[in-house]
Amino acid sequence: MKQFDITGMSCAACSARVENAVNKVDGVTEASVSLLTNSMNVQGDASVQAIIEAVEKAGYGASEKGTGDAAAHTIESSSLENKEIPILKRRLISSVILLVPLMYVSMGHMMWDWPLPPIMADNHLAMGIYELLLTTMIMVINQKFFIGGYTSLFHRSPNMDTLVALGASASYIYSLYALFAMSGAYGSGDQEAISQYMHEFYFESAAMILTLITIGKFLEALSKGRTTDALKGLMDLAPQTATILNDGKEMSIPIDQVKTGDTFIVRAGESIPVDGRVISGNASVDESALSGESLPVEKEIGSAVSSATILKSGYLTCEATRVGQDTTLSQIITLMSDAAATKAPIARAADKVSGIFVPTVMLIALITFVIWIFVGQEFSFALSRAISVLVISCPCALGLATPVAIMVGNGIGARNGILFKTAAILESTGKTQIIVLDKTGTITNGAPQVTDEILADGITAEELFTIAGLLEERSEHPFAKAILACDRLPSLEGHKVTDYETLSGYGIRAKIDDVSCYGGNLELIRRYCVVPKALIQQAGTFLRQGKTALYFAREDHFLGMIVVADVIRDTSREAIADLKRMGMQVIMLTGDQELTANAIGEAAGVDHVISQVKPDEKESIIRALKEIGHVMMVGDGINDAPALTSANVGMAIGAGSDIAIDAADVVLMKNQLPDVSAAIRLSRQVLRNIRQNLFWAFFYNVIGIPIAAGCYYAAFGLKLNPMLGAAAMSLSSVCVVSNALRLNLTNIHSKKHDTRYLKLASDENAKTKILDLVDIHKSQKEEPIMTKTIGIEGMMCPHCEARVNEALNAIDGVSAVASHEKDNAVCELSADVSDEVLTKAVTDAGYTVTSIQ
Repeated sequence: MKQFDITGMSCAACSARVENAVNKVDGVTEASVSLLTNSMNVQGDASVQAIIEAVEKAGYGASEKGTGDAAAHTIESSSLENKEIPILKRRLISSVILLVPLMYVSMGHMMWDWPLPPIMADNHLAMGIYELLLTTMIMVINQKFFIGGYTSLFHRSPNMDTLVALGASASYIYSLYALFAMSGAYGSGDQEAISQYMHEFYFESAAMILTLITIGKFLEALSKGRTTDALKGLMDLAPQTATILNDGKEMSIPIDQVKTGDTFIVRAGESIPVDGRVISGNASVDESALSGESLPVEKEIGSAVSSATILKSGYLTCEATRVGQDTTLSQIITLMSDAAATKAPIARAADKVSGIFVPTVMLIALITFVIWIFVGQEFSFALSRAISVLVISCPCALGLATPVAIMVGNGIGARNGILFKTAAILESTGKTQIIVLDKTGTITNGAPQVTDEILADGITAEELFTIAGLLEERSEHPFAKAILACDRLPSLEGHKVTDYETLSGYGIRAKIDDVSCYGGNLELIRRYCVVPKALIQQAGTFLRQGKTALYFAREDHFLGMIVVADVIRDTSREAIADLKRMGMQVIMLTGDQELTANAIGEAAGVDHVISQVKPDEKESIIRALKEIGHVMMVGDGINDAPALTSANVGMAIGAGSDIAIDAADVVLMKNQLPDVSAAIRLSRQVLRNIRQNLFWAFFYNVIGIPIAAGCYYAAFGLKLNPMLGAAAMSLSSVCVVSNALRLNLTNIHSKKHDTRYLKLASDENAKTKILDLVDIHKSQKEEPIMTKTIGIEGMMCPHCEARVNEALNAIDGVSAVASHEKDNAVCELSADVSDEVLTKAVTDAGYTVTSIQ
């Protein structure tokens, strides 16, 4: 995608003209122009020169963004500063200084008989020349309207400047005609004609129109500047220098000279210059500028740090990992600026209207003038009505209605750690009907934790955790990390661990202080000791809760169980309840086995659970759900990337993989599920604000133009002075921008209006379709039941049956019923269990297998 800065645009008609011109260039697939940021995004393989030439032929200027080496490294908020503001300010002040004495004569003296100098008193010709001179100076000061307006007209792409220029020119030229006619009346001594022509002067209208439009432009520029405050604030955060270590010496260098692999240091109160990894030190870092998280984050060796975050306390030495445009800050800025330069689908209707708006207004003004002349009104009356039509019409309001709301919405999102990649996604997020949540790392923490411990008789928790910790100390398994991170783990110093061996699929064995110890699943531990039946049953209960029991033994003595689970985040239940209250169906999509998935889903409160899903199957399920409603997928892993891409809206949890973040449309920097509902609320508020803006823009023009044309004059005597029309035109754009700025008052975490947009919650047909989809998937996953009959020798009584049943049922996927009368055990297998495993279980229980059928 190529990006360009566009100059010379003044209204929506301009942006529509530029878009149309560039879209006609060979090789351009899509061009999107933003009136708010005066920028353009172009997709396709067309050359930069061809695109610039197309813009220039349309009557505007263009230059490619991001050219030169400095642009690759430097981020400056000055690129967003509206350079028109100081120019408009000077024009406005000069115009007002000249307008005041002009209005004193044209209105103060003529209407209220204010005194004049003797040289002008009762000298209408002198007053006319005085008004001519002052008006001419004001027109020269505001010559940009005439240059831009008539240039656009000659390029057959009239814009707002054209309307202003035509209105002011018509007033000025007709007044000039009246002045010359008055001079002729002076020559003939016709006092009645002189007085009549004095009332035909519209110099003050031309001057007032230009001044009022300049006031509006100035206020609009100030308001538009405020819409980019969030983006400029982020740019201002970028540090300008970094302190690096070079051969043990500290050096302060410009930020654009920092390279990947450099070692830099940060002291308390300083900003971290680039993204990096801590190699020494501990510190508390304020990351609120990037993530919106108010609480400082503790950093230690190995922790990642981000550019523009602030060290609150401590001292860090870090290795630079990402610099320049690759830093997190630069990527956020790029996302926001790209989103501002894109267009939401709702803006397309306004764009179509804007493309024909100005020519239509010019035609209406001409028709207005002709009709009033035709019905017998005076020339000055007809001209005044035509000028009013020209200056009251406001294409700017149409052009600003969408981009200002999008920019403000993106700023609010960024301040709260929610990043939308395009304007279309910001609009689409609020339309979500079905939320699909990944389990691990989204609903749950993503890392197992110790939840329970069950102790054997006479064993203390310290004994159990000491043995468990020493066994798991060398393991990389997530369950081992959970035990080692448990706050109940005692000191492991002073013990000798030898003969360490990992038994794949079973667990670990080793000698601790020359005593054999074991840790792992039930099958491993039962080789060395007896596990109480009550504890095995309790482990089954844990399994149904989505937890896993790890068994430990020392020689032939059972020590107990440590139960681990990937626990639900503290905020997940409330976040899912919020989503359901907002009218959405919430589905959990996971690769976990059905029993664990159902337990987590029930605890989290989701509507539906789809389990045992492979990565490629996630994408196909998302496609099927899209046929039912508007789907959002929320995930954090590499395996979620296809589903994130396929969904109407893909949302990545910020702590997830880079691939998931790249594939997603929305990134949640805070890494918390409640931000999903916050993003939806923000999107809905922005969409509502855009609709308000578009309604006002259309309503204003639909009501204002007929009044200006004098449509209600015959019935109600209602007419509009051109000066009031110019004031109304200026205020209309200011109103649209101000309404968008009102979004800054939105509390995206407030649940006050969550039930306003109920969608699928009450749609029984849609819920039935979702249930059918879940059932179809479940039926496809059900494994066929295989039955095996094991001939067993040695069973003498029901007690023997119980021992065999216990041994066989402990195997995953086996459901067995033994009979000492029939000398066999009938096993139903829901998994692929080999005959060797079945034989070993029966043999270990003390019986002999004679056959397996």
